[in-house]
Amino acid sequence: MTRAARSAAVIGSGPNGLAAAVTLARAGVPVTVFEAADTIGGGTRTAESVMPGVVHDTCSAIHPMAFASQFFREFRLADKVEFVVPEASYAHPLEGREAAIAYRDLDRTVAELGADGAAYGRLMRPLVERAAGVFDFALGGSMVRVPRDLIATVLTGLAALRQGSPLWNLGFSDGAAPALISGVAAHSIGRMPALGTSAIGLVLAVAGHAGGWPVPVGGSAAISRALADDLLAHGGQIETGRRIRDIAELGDYDVHVFDTSARALTEIAHSRLPGGYLRTLDRFRFGNAAAKVDLVLDGPIPWADARIAQTPTVHLGGTRAEVAAAERMVARGRHAEHPYVLLAQPTEFDPGRNPAEFNAVWSYTHVPHGSTLDVTERVLAQLERFAPGVRDRVVGVKCTPAAELGEYNANYVGGDISSGAVQLWQLLARPVLSPDPWRTPGEGIYLASSAASPGPGVHGLGGWYAARSALRHSFGIDPRAVSLA
Repeated sequence: MTRAARSAAVIGSGPNGLAAAVTLARAGVPVTVFEAADTIGGGTRTAESVMPGVVHDTCSAIHPMAFASQFFREFRLADKVEFVVPEASYAHPLEGREAAIAYRDLDRTVAELGADGAAYGRLMRPLVERAAGVFDFALGGSMVRVPRDLIATVLTGLAALRQGSPLWNLGFSDGAAPALISGVAAHSIGRMPALGTSAIGLVLAVAGHAGGWPVPVGGSAAISRALADDLLAHGGQIETGRRIRDIAELGDYDVHVFDTSARALTEIAHSRLPGGYLRTLDRFRFGNAAAKVDLVLDGPIPWADARIAQTPTVHLGGTRAEVAAAERMVARGRHAEHPYVLLAQPTEFDPGRNPAEFNAVWSYTHVPHGSTLDVTERVLAQLERFAPGVRDRVVGVKCTPAAELGEYNANYVGGDISSGAVQLWQLLARPVLSPDPWRTPGEGIYLASSAASPGPGVHGLGGWYAARSALRHSFGIDPRAVSLA
C-alpha cells in the first residue's frame, strides 16, 4: 500500500467529479474541486442560453439513470432534489399513425403497441422483472468482475445480441415497436444495429419501464447544487475559474482524481504516467458528436398525436430504417439530411422553471466529430414533420454546433458528449480492461469521468468508483465504511 495521503484534488466539477469529491469528503479526506469554468456542473448546468429570463439545460436534461444509480440511491438524491416522474418515459412519433410511447407501465406500453405489443413484451419483460440485475451488469463497475445476477446478465446479453444484429426485426411485423427501440438505442450515437448501441438502448428502456425517466425541478443544475452543498457541508472546497494545465500545479495534493477526458488526463499528468499507459489512452477513440438546438416557443408544441405531450422525452426520426440510415450517415462522417433528433420538453412537468408565456424546448441531433454545421433548419424540419405549425410558435432559437460544445466543455472533444466512442470494446475496456479501470499506474492518479467505466450518463458512478479506489489504495480506508446518507 502506498503511504497515507493528506488530501485530494478533483479536476472537473461534472457529476462524476462532484460524486468523487463527496465520497472523499465524507470519508474525512480534505478535498478541493478545481473547475475551469465560472460555474460548476459540467454536463449538469442550467442557464439563460437563448433569451433573458428563460432557462435551458445546457447539456443533460432528462435523467434515466438518476434512480438506477447506486451512488445516487445511497446519496439519497431523490430526497435532496425534487423530481417529477411522468407516467410516459419517452415517445417516438410516426407519420400517418399514432406515436409509439414507452410508459412506466410495461403492460400499458404493450397494449398500445398493437400488433407488435406481445413481441415487445417478450423482449422487455424478462429484463424489467430483473431490472436490479440489469443495472448491476451495466452500471455495477468494471466489466472484469462476476455480476451479482447472472441470469439478468445473460438475458441482457441475448437481447442485445438480437437487437444488435441484422436479425433485429425478427418477431416484429409492424413498425411501432422497432422504432421505439431504435429511438432509445440511438442515444449512444453509433451505427445501428450494433451490440454497443443495442445494449445501451435496452438498459435505458429498462429504466423507463422500471422507474421512469425523471425531470429535476428547476433544471439539471439542481443535481449539481445538491452534490456541491453536501461537499461543502463535509468540509470540501470548490475553486471555479481555475483551469489545471499541469499536475505540477497541484503539488500540495497527494491524490488527483480526474473528471476529464482521457486526452486531458494524458496532457495534464503525462509526466507521472508510464509510456505504455499513455499509448493505451492514445488509442482510446472519440466518437461522433452532438449539435444542440434550443428553442423558445410561445406555447405548447402542436404534436400531431396529442399524447406526445405526456412525455418529457421525444425521439424524432421516423421509422427504424430511417433512424438507422441517419446514424449510418453520421458514422460515415456525413450530415444526415433527415437526422435523428432527441428532444426534451420539460415545461409541462416543471412549469415553474420559466415564465408561463414561454415553453423552453431542448434538443440535439447527431453529427460527425468536430462538425461546425448549424443544424437548426434540419432539426426544425424534423419537428415540423411531427408537429405541423410549430415553426410559427418559435420566438427564440440558438444552435450550438458540435465544435462549440467541445469548446464549452473540454470533456466533449469534437462534440463527443460521451467522452469516448460508445462501442462494444470501449464499453468493456473503458479506458482499459481492468478490474479497477479508474486507477492509473501513476501514484495517486485516478480517472473518474465518462471516459472510465461505466461510461456516459448522469449517474455519478465513475466518480464514486474512482473515489472508492482512491480510498482503498491511497488512503487505506475501507470504502464500505463510508456512508453517503
